[in-house]
Amino acid sequence: MSLEYAPGGLVGVLVPQANTTVEPELHILLPPTVAFLGARLTSPHASIADRMRDYIASLDATLAQFGNAPLGALALAVTGASYYTGAEAEDAAVARIEDRLGIPFVTAARAVRDSLLALGARRIGLVSPYPPDVTAASAAYWTARGFEVVRIAETKAPDGAFHPIYALGSDTALATLDALDPTGLEAVVMLGTGMPTLRAILARPVVGTAPVTSSMLSLAWRVAEALAHGRGTAGPPPPPGESLRRWIAGEAWRERLAARSA
Repeated sequence: MSLEYAPGGLVGVLVPQANTTVEPELHILLPPTVAFLGARLTSPHASIADRMRDYIASLDATLAQFGNAPLGALALAVTGASYYTGAEAEDAAVARIEDRLGIPFVTAARAVRDSLLALGARRIGLVSPYPPDVTAASAAYWTARGFEVVRIAETKAPDGAFHPIYALGSDTALATLDALDPTGLEAVVMLGTGMPTLRAILARPVVGTAPVTSSMLSLAWRVAEALAHGRGTAGPPPPPGESLRRWIAGEAWRERLAARSA
């Protein structure tokens, strides 16, 4: 089915309840032929870890928000939930939902994994906007996925911020990226779908010799590839690194970012 405003496909995006970054960055990153619908992931808990677990536990209820919309793919736009679910349970949830709905289900964490595989990167550096406990859970997740976390640079939230991650700006992301020693790194990941990263990536697409990606850039790239090629995420290999490197360079989205800032 072709939709008026989505001839390239319609994506159902699951967004953390207070996240202010996912939708704006998807509007910039995704091709103009692709549209998306958002559903909010909600939890009553104050603890980040508890909220992340709730998001995964309530996936089926959240997906029901899309009704019978003709979705071509699903995207879980939260990385932290995967850390607390674990790689094995995450893979099982993706397989279950893809089997039930018959469309690709791309999680932000698995999209990052696919990015690193496409780049041939094993030794990675992380730019983390998380509090220390979530950063530790993140490092454990990437290690379980087969990567070596060589170095981590952590952001500092502004005083009085409404949220420790969503209130960050791309200037903070760039400064933290610049503080990361790139020696021995094969790729750098700017974590968290809530931290704005696009201006930082355009400014520093490579640090040392390590290409730089982020949770949101990887997610958008992986979803666009899945829509374009009808490719699920559970079995086939990730798309080649050349495609991702063009995304990192901003070839298709830098003008949309500039127009949004004008």
